[in-house]
Amino acid sequence: MMQSLNENSRDYIEKVATEALSQFDNIAEAANTKLHDGQTLGSEALASINTLTSSTTIQKLDQISQANRESYRILADEPAIARVVVMDEKGEERTYYICRTTPVSGFPNLASYRAPVGRLASLAIGTEFTLPNGKVVEVLERAQLRPAARADGWDSCDTVVEAEHVGPLTVESLRALLAEVAGEEVTEDLLEQLLAEESVKANIFDGVRRSVITKMGLRDQPVLDQYQDEIFRLPLDKRLLILGPPGTGKTTTLIRRLGQKLDTAFLEEGEQRQIEMVASARGVAHANSWLMFTPTELLKQYLKEAFAREGVPASDLRIRTWQDYRRELARNAFGVLRTATGGGTFVLKDGLPSLRPEALDRPTQWFDDFNAWQRNAYMQELHEAVNILREAKAPEVQSLGARLHSALTQSSEGGLASTFSSLAVELSKVQDLVARLKETSDGKIKAALNLQLNRNRGFLDELARFIDGLQQAQTTDVDDQDDLDEEEDPTGPRTVRAAALNAYMQAVRAQARSAASKRTVSKSSRNGKIIEWLAERGMTEADQAEVGANLLVQTYARRFMNPVKRYLDGIPRRYRTFRRERQQNESWYHNVGFEARDIHPLELDIVLLTILRAAGDLTSRPNVQRDIDSPAWASLQPILGHYRNQILVDEATDFSPIQLACMAALAHPRLRSFFACGDFNQRLTAWGARTSDDLKWVFPDFDIKEITISYRQSKQLNEMARAMIRAVGGAEQYASLPVHMDSAGVAPVLLEYAIDEITVVHWLADRIREIECFVGQLPSIAIFLNVEDEVVAVAEALNTALAEHNIQVVACREGQAVGQESNVRVFDIQHIKGLEFEAAFFVGIDRLAELHPALFDKCLYVGTTRAATYLGVTCVGKLPAAIESLRSHFGQDWHQSD
Repeated sequence: MMQSLNENSRDYIEKVATEALSQFDNIAEAANTKLHDGQTLGSEALASINTLTSSTTIQKLDQISQANRESYRILADEPAIARVVVMDEKGEERTYYICRTTPVSGFPNLASYRAPVGRLASLAIGTEFTLPNGKVVEVLERAQLRPAARADGWDSCDTVVEAEHVGPLTVESLRALLAEVAGEEVTEDLLEQLLAEESVKANIFDGVRRSVITKMGLRDQPVLDQYQDEIFRLPLDKRLLILGPPGTGKTTTLIRRLGQKLDTAFLEEGEQRQIEMVASARGVAHANSWLMFTPTELLKQYLKEAFAREGVPASDLRIRTWQDYRRELARNAFGVLRTATGGGTFVLKDGLPSLRPEALDRPTQWFDDFNAWQRNAYMQELHEAVNILREAKAPEVQSLGARLHSALTQSSEGGLASTFSSLAVELSKVQDLVARLKETSDGKIKAALNLQLNRNRGFLDELARFIDGLQQAQTTDVDDQDDLDEEEDPTGPRTVRAAALNAYMQAVRAQARSAASKRTVSKSSRNGKIIEWLAERGMTEADQAEVGANLLVQTYARRFMNPVKRYLDGIPRRYRTFRRERQQNESWYHNVGFEARDIHPLELDIVLLTILRAAGDLTSRPNVQRDIDSPAWASLQPILGHYRNQILVDEATDFSPIQLACMAALAHPRLRSFFACGDFNQRLTAWGARTSDDLKWVFPDFDIKEITISYRQSKQLNEMARAMIRAVGGAEQYASLPVHMDSAGVAPVLLEYAIDEITVVHWLADRIREIECFVGQLPSIAIFLNVEDEVVAVAEALNTALAEHNIQVVACREGQAVGQESNVRVFDIQHIKGLEFEAAFFVGIDRLAELHPALFDKCLYVGTTRAATYLGVTCVGKLPAAIESLRSHFGQDWHQSD
C-alpha cells in the first residue's frame, strides 16, 4: 500500500486519470455512433459493378464492413488499453492512446496495438523507438489501462502508472481517485480531510498489484511485456516456438500474434504480397486460413473466449484437437481409415497393443524407417512394372516399356518429383495403350456374360441376390486390393443390375488375372465368393488365359497412368506390409495381440505424416505449382484445400514430434507460417516431445524463444515450483517474477494421512472458507483428482460440506466446463493443462505416483502450478519420497501461515 504520495506525483496521477477517462468517453461515444449508424460497405458503395469481378469485390467489402463493426464493438466496451507519452529529438511531446483493435476515425492519437506504433505500450520508460515515419522518440510516461463502464461513467481498474520520477504505481480506481480529490477540495472539516487522505492512500499502491483470478479461463494480458511484444511481431513466414514455465504468457503471445497477422492492415508490405499470392492461387480468404491445435476440449473452449477478446472469430473449424482432426483427415481426406461405403484400409483403435516401447521412445527414427522403406518399395514396383512391359510380346508394349525405363533411369538422382515429371511425358501414350487393351478385355468378358444372359435372362438378378446375401466379413480383403482395376466409377453403380454387372466384371477379371499370374484368388474374399458361385458360367479357359495376359499388361501399365495418385494412395497399404515385415524382426511392433486391419493412433500419425510430407514436397516445387491443373499433378489438388496460411499449436510438448510435423505440414508451402508454445516440464503424454532436438526435427530452422517472467504465481508458489523441478530432475528453468510486482502470498498447505474421503472433504471445505475470508469474495477455485471416477462423488460430498455458506461445487466430467464463474470445480488432473486458478487443491498426490509413475513428476508440476496464490495438497499416506525435500515449503493451514 502507498505509505506517502508527494504532491507532484499526486498531481500527475490526477492529470492522467482526468485525461484518460475523458478519452474513454470520447472514443466509446464515437465507436457507438459508428456501430449504430447503419452504414455498411457493400455493392451500393460501388459506382459501377464489373460482372466478372463483382462477387469477389463485394465479398471483400463485406469482410471489411464486418471487421469494422467488430472493431467498433470492442472499442465501445474497451476504448484503450494504454497511454504513452513520448518525446522526439526536438523536445516535442506527443501522447498516444493504444487500443486493442483498429482505431475509430477522428482520433489522430489513437493507435492499434497491432500497428508498429503499438509497440510503445510495451517499452520501458527511457527506451528509444523509431516510429514508422523514421522519427526517433523516447518513452517518457506509460499507463496500462483497464477500462470499465460504470453507472456513473467510465473507470479504469488497477491502472499501472509510471514515469521517470513516478512509480510504477497501481491505482485501484481512477474514478474513485478523482472523486476523493473533489471531496477533499470542498470540505473544510478536518476529520473528513483525514478520512479522504486515507481513502486516497488505500486506492494507490506501490508497484504493480497482482490481480485476483475470479473466473476459470485464460488470464487477459492486454499489453505484453517488451520481449513478448517483440516475438509476436516477427514476420508471418517464421517457424517460431516459445518455451517457458507456467504463467509466462506463452498462449497470450500466441493469441496476440494471430490477431495481428490476420489483420492485413497492419502487416508489412512483403507479408501482404505473400498473402495476395497465396489467396490468388486458391481463392481462400486470409482471415479464414488458419488452424490452431490444442490437446484438450476444455482448453479449446477457453481459447475461443480469449480470441473473442481480440476480436478474432474462432469457430470449432479453426480451433481443433489433434485427436479429432487426425480422424477427419484419415477418414475423409486421405482414405486411410475404413468407412461404411467400403473405402479405407484400417480401423482405428485407441488401446491397440501394437507398439513396442522403442516406438514411443524413438518416434522420429520409426518414421524415417518407414518412409525410406515405402519409397524404396514404390520405386521397386515401378521398376518391376517396366521390366514386365519391356518383356511383353506386343511390340508397342515393349516400346513403351523401353521409354518408361529410360525415364526412370534418367530421373533416378532427382527424387520422386523428378521421376513423376519424367513419367508425365509418357502419360498420353500409356493412356492410349490401356484404353485399347481395356476395350479388348472388356469385350471378351461381356461376350461371356451375354452368353449367360442368352441362356438365362434372370442371371444378373440372381447374381445381385447372391451378392446381397454376402456378409460384410466376406468382402474383399485389403491384401487383395492391389490388383483391382482402377477405372471403375468411384461413385459406384446406381442400379441393382448395374452393381451386379460391376461385380461380375471385377470377379472375372480377378479370375483371369490369377490364372495368368499363377496366383489364386482368396476364397474368403468377395471376388472369391462370386467366382465360386459362377462356377462354369464365366469365361472359357482359353479366353481366361488371353484376357489374363491382357489384364496383367494393363495392371503394370496403370502404374504409370497416375503415378502421383498411386504413390500417395498406396502409402497405407505399404505401411501394412512394412509393419508385417518389422513384426517378424520384432522391431517397433509386437508380433501378436491385434489384427492386421487395426491401427493405433500413433501409427496413424506415421501414415498421415508420410502422405502430408510427400504431398508437401511436390506442391512446394514451382513447376508443380505452375502445372497443378495438369493431369500429371491434378491428384494433389485436394491436398491444397487443407493448407492454411497459419498453423498454431498450444501446449506443443503434449504432442509427439510426428504429430507436430503433421500439423506443420498443413502450413501453406509458400508461407510455412508456424507458431507453437509449450513447456517440457508440463508434458502430460508418454509420447510428447521431450527435447528441443525433437522440435528441430520438425523444422530445422525453428526459431526457439524462451520466456521466463511468470505473471501467475506468488513468491511462495514460484519458489516451490522451482524446488519441485530440482527435486524431480526436470528441465532446468527458473521463472522470475516481474520487477515491481506485489508477489506476496501464503505458503502452500499440506494434509497427510488423509485415509478417507470425509477427512479430505472437511479439510478442503475449511480451506475454501478461509480463502473466501482472506480475499473478500470467492475467487476461482479448482480441485484436481487422479481418476475420473471420483470426480462426481467428491463434488457431491464437498457440496454438502459447504452448503451452509452457499458455496456451489460442480463436477466437471471429462473436463467439461460447467457451472457459474463463482463455482468451485472438480476435475480429473488430465484435463487442466493451460488453465489457471486463484486457488487449487491436489488430492492424493501419493496415489498419483502409484498410478502414473512415468508421468508423476509432470502431472504434479502441472497440477500445482495451476494455482496463483493458494495451493493445497493431500496425501493418503505421506509425501512421496521423490518430493520429500519440498516439505519445508508447506504449512498446515492459512491461519498459521498467513
